[in-house]
Amino acid sequence: MLTCGELLVQLLESYGVEVVFGIPGVHTVELYRGLPATRIRHITPRHEQGAGFMADGYARASGKPGVCFIITGPGMTNIMTAMGQAYADSIPMLVISSVNRVAELGMGGGRLHELPSQRQVIAGASAFSHTLMRPDELPAVLSRAFAIFASGRPRPVHIEIPIDVITANAEHVNRKLGAPPSRPAPCPDAIARAAKMLKTAKRPVVLLGGGSCDASAEATALVEALDAPVANTINAKGVLPKNHPLSVGSNQSLVPVRELVLDADVVLAIGTELGETDYDVVFDGQFRIGGALIRVDIDPAQLHSNFIADLAILSDAKLAIRSLLQHLGAPKSIGADSPGSTRAAKVRRELAQQWPETWRGQRRTLETVQEVLPNVLIAGDSTQPVYSGNHLYEPTQPRSWFNSSTGYGTLGYGLPAAIGAKLAAPTRPVVALIGDGGLQFTFAELASAVEAEAGIVVLLWNNHGYGEIKRYMDRRDIPQIGVDIFTPDFLAASRALGCDAERATSFEHLSELLQRGARAKKPLVIELMESADFMNTEN
Repeated sequence: MLTCGELLVQLLESYGVEVVFGIPGVHTVELYRGLPATRIRHITPRHEQGAGFMADGYARASGKPGVCFIITGPGMTNIMTAMGQAYADSIPMLVISSVNRVAELGMGGGRLHELPSQRQVIAGASAFSHTLMRPDELPAVLSRAFAIFASGRPRPVHIEIPIDVITANAEHVNRKLGAPPSRPAPCPDAIARAAKMLKTAKRPVVLLGGGSCDASAEATALVEALDAPVANTINAKGVLPKNHPLSVGSNQSLVPVRELVLDADVVLAIGTELGETDYDVVFDGQFRIGGALIRVDIDPAQLHSNFIADLAILSDAKLAIRSLLQHLGAPKSIGADSPGSTRAAKVRRELAQQWPETWRGQRRTLETVQEVLPNVLIAGDSTQPVYSGNHLYEPTQPRSWFNSSTGYGTLGYGLPAAIGAKLAAPTRPVVALIGDGGLQFTFAELASAVEAEAGIVVLLWNNHGYGEIKRYMDRRDIPQIGVDIFTPDFLAASRALGCDAERATSFEHLSELLQRGARAKKPLVIELMESADFMNTEN
């Protein structure tokens, strides 16, 4: 007899799922029965939050949804933080969980792992949450989930299956899956109006968000056709080629870029929510748009969020840009002396004068990583070198720099996200950039990486506590309570979990370690002491 659980993994394989992250439990073991008959690889994290972060990193690196098998009750509450991060950053994630038997739902009988309503708990961190009451529903519900991933604003989807439905007979189920829908194309009239506004603009500016990360060539052609300076969000880093003369980086929270945007007569914002974690990280509310605003977004609810658009275009970013290019003509040959490049260069010069001296060591660290590992993918946590890197670092391609300081802003993300990214992109060097405080949230996932032969490099920025919060409290004359935490011997602990581990003593030593770690099949933990002399000198 083919069970619903066995049918599920067959259908997931049909959708191209190659990896599932999960921790088996008594309520989910029947989901595993059919896995050996598929090509799907199972990765076992050490905590459900780690499973979610791995799925998130996998999705960001590959562009495909990360999939998790999660136990009822505590498994789902554990993964909710990861779902919150993915929800905030529009990351496709499919979370499939068990739930108590159909007859027991909502009865409050004190069953194992029981919640009054698991769906209600999860609903706020998902595009939708569905309870599968019959095996017959499975193809339609999966089709709905993958339709969102393919053609809507991607966010987590939760499907819970009662344990008696998991084992129910599914021989009779019609296995036909819905074809992924086409992505929404723009209204021709709206595109024509936008093109007219942009053609007559004297000082245009383009704002690129994560929704444009799969439209790198098109976005580059567009900004060159417009000769417009470009600011990208953190999740859009790499959309424009590194050192492009029109780029002003991801510095919308700093005065030179804010003045550039305020002075623009037309601002074109593509695939960005214009939220504070990209445009107002100083939290002063002073990012403003003075000219006309054209917004392009795949989510209709997003088109007037934070800033009201003068022209709102509901569309996939790539399709909208292609349509605009048909009206704007061929890209111009952009040199350093074009009007747009001149405006962008002025902003970059002003920015260079503002970088704090305390960023020197962090900047040199990031430069060293990119010099040694030019195709590197960096998954970051909420830690100081990530905050500075959000301003300073420019990757060579999209899907190469992402971190948890955007959107939800969780700690502990960087390590498991890097593991997921390495599984998605095994030929690329992958670096987890994480602080000593954040690493302690998910430190045990190093064992998962060893087990999965995910040869990542962990750059551990160690300042013996919650350094950024400590400085924040100090600036506001708040007693520094709870920030000077005990930190373990990370090198010894990493070795105990099966990793290689070493403390960098110079940038030359760091280069040697990075080369070694990039060739390994197990993680290499490189400890970087914030207080080290070489981090705070000119050489």
